[in-house]
Amino acid sequence: MTVTIKSKTPLVVPLAVRRQAGFKSGQEIEFEVSGGVIGIRPKLPTADDEYTPEQRRLVDAQLAEGLADIKAGRVHGPFSTHKEFIASLHMEAKKCTKTTRSA
Repeated sequence: MTVTIKSKTPLVVPLAVRRQAGFKSGQEIEFEVSGGVIGIRPKLPTADDEYTPEQRRLVDAQLAEGLADIKAGRVHGPFSTHKEFIASLHMEAKKCTKTTRSA
């Protein structure tokens, strides 16, 4: 696809090209120039913007739920060996099986 650059209008990337590249509306992009060639790529997230505000709220809620479980004693361990851990899993599995059968 070819477009003509005009002196007073910005360079426009045609919609078909943006779709083919997988760019979405509102997405931040970066430009790179090397040897007279312009490269356009999506801006990579930094550690600060790894999660959206909605995702951050969900993570925080799940962390709060986990901390509440710890405070209420709904946790197992710590285990000194893997054998202790496996024995605990078997005990919990027996409890689940008993409640399932009696229901």
